[in-house]
Amino acid sequence: MTRATRSVWTAAAGALAALALLAFASLALALTFPALTGRVVDEAGVVPAHTRIDVEAKSQALEERSGIQLVVATVKSLEGSDVETYANQLFRSWKLGEAKANNGVLLLVAPNERKLRIEVGYGLEGVLTDALSKIIIANAIAPRFAAGDFGGGISRGVEDIVTVLTTDAAEWAKRPKVRAEDELTWLDRASPFLIFALFLFVFGSMVSNARRRTGGRWIRQGGRTVFIPPMGGGWGGGGGSWGGGSWGGGSWGGGGSWGGGGGSSGGGGASGSW
Repeated sequence: MTRATRSVWTAAAGALAALALLAFASLALALTFPALTGRVVDEAGVVPAHTRIDVEAKSQALEERSGIQLVVATVKSLEGSDVETYANQLFRSWKLGEAKANNGVLLLVAPNERKLRIEVGYGLEGVLTDALSKIIIANAIAPRFAAGDFGGGISRGVEDIVTVLTTDAAEWAKRPKVRAEDELTWLDRASPFLIFALFLFVFGSMVSNARRRTGGRWIRQGGRTVFIPPMGGGWGGGGGSWGGGSWGGGSWGGGGSWGGGGGSSGGGGASGSW
């Protein structure tokens, strides 16, 4: 290949890369998102009132305990985007989680496309891993969605997400046996071994991280040992807070704005369909 030919191919490759980036940027700019009005944003209108109350209570308790911001969103349409792109862009638009800790979680449901995703902030990828997110979708959420039970799927999914973020390895190792009634796929049969192996690693990481923190404490709660991080510094190790109990300086039912805390996501999590 001559030098001139190589130059042509190089220029062509550069042009194609630029076009690809432009197309991606155009897609991101073209997407429209609902406003972040609460811990449950039900644009698609599929979340029953009792499920909303249950999920909001669990999310608020999680935030007060650890600073983690968990939001459930349903949308009318993904607007032609794949669920991964939409979820990541929505997460970034809402800035879920604390700015330094990046400890947000988004459960996105698109009923019309029959797609869902758990999007995880940078700071939680080592705890709520891609593999665990996939198991939660396959075991707890997708089968109930397939049966038309959106409330049950969302409630069970949030319960499992919160449990992963707050419970030790020994407790979660028992859960697949308790949920044997789901009997979904080969993943269900393998999940006890997979979860046990994953949580040995996760629990070890949590213990290691806890030893490096100051101000936290271990407590006995419901028959298990749980580490409570320092409330003043959050999970990021810095001095930031959540605006005195509010998100982004806002408050529940108050007159201030209500939004994310400045966090971001790099695409961690898992997707599914039903």
